[in-house]
Amino acid sequence: MKLIECPRDAMQGLPNFVPTEVKINYLNNLLQVGFDTLDFGSFVSPKAIPQMRDTAEVVSKLDMSATKTKLLAIIANLRGAEEAAHFDEISYLGFPLSVSETFQLKNTNKTIEAAFGEVGEIQNVCVKSNKQLVVYLSMGFGNPYGEAYSPEIVEQFAERLVKMGIHIIAPSDTIGSSTTDAIKTLFGHLIKRFPEVEFGAHLHAKSSHVPKKVKAAFKAGVKRMDCAVRGFGGCPLAENELVGNMATELVVGELRQLGAKLEIDEIKLAQAMLASQYVFG
Repeated sequence: MKLIECPRDAMQGLPNFVPTEVKINYLNNLLQVGFDTLDFGSFVSPKAIPQMRDTAEVVSKLDMSATKTKLLAIIANLRGAEEAAHFDEISYLGFPLSVSETFQLKNTNKTIEAAFGEVGEIQNVCVKSNKQLVVYLSMGFGNPYGEAYSPEIVEQFAERLVKMGIHIIAPSDTIGSSTTDAIKTLFGHLIKRFPEVEFGAHLHAKSSHVPKKVKAAFKAGVKRMDCAVRGFGGCPLAENELVGNMATELVVGELRQLGAKLEIDEIKLAQAMLASQYVFG
C-alpha cells in the first residue's frame, strides 16, 4: 500500500500564513516517516492559494538525502507545470481535473474541455522532464451543484486520461460525501476496467467515518491512499463546510488491522504529529 501524506492539502486553507521555516521543519519531519509520497506544495497563483506562495523556496531546503519518500507538487495550469518541472527533487505533478463543470471553473478558471487540453500539454512537460502526472478527479463521488454524476462518467474521464498516457488517477471525494458502497462500486469497477492504472483514493471524511472508508477502498483493491496527519485540510474552493482529509494515524491503524504492508515508522509518525502542533496549533 502506498500512503501519500498531504500536508499541502492540510495547510492550504489556513487563514494565517505558516512561516516558511516552520513549513520546512514540518515537511522534513514527514520525510522521515516512511510515506511513499509527500504532497508538499503547489505552484499555483498566490492570489488563489496564498499559503503556498513559498513552495519554490521550501522545496530547495528540504532534506532529501536520507528518505525514500518522493515529492508531489500540485499545479493548475501549464505555467505551473513548467515551473515545477525545473526542480529535480519533484517526482510527481498533480493536476485537479473535475467531474463537475462548476467546480472546474471555480478551481482552475477553465471548462472541463479546456482542462483536458491543458492536461495533454502538462503530460508532455512531464514526459520531457522525467516526471509522472497524477490526475485527481475532483468531485469524483458526487457534488453539491446538482450536476449529472455517475460512476460511468468517472469511467469516461479515466478512459480519456489513459489514452493520453496517464497512469495514476485519483478519484477525489472533495466534500466528504462518499459512502462505503460508492467507494466499493467506483473503485471496484475502475480497477477491473483499467488494470494498468494505479488508482488512488483521495477521500475526505470525519474521523468516525475514516476506518470504514479505508476498509471499503482497501477491499475494492486500492493500493494508493491519501491522508493527512490529524485529519487537517479540506478544499477552500468547494464552498462547503470543510471536511478534513482522512487522518493519517487512523488510516495507518486501520490498514494494519486489515493486514496491509506498510513501511511507516510509528515513532517518526508520532514525532511528526507533535511537530504538526507548530503548524496547526
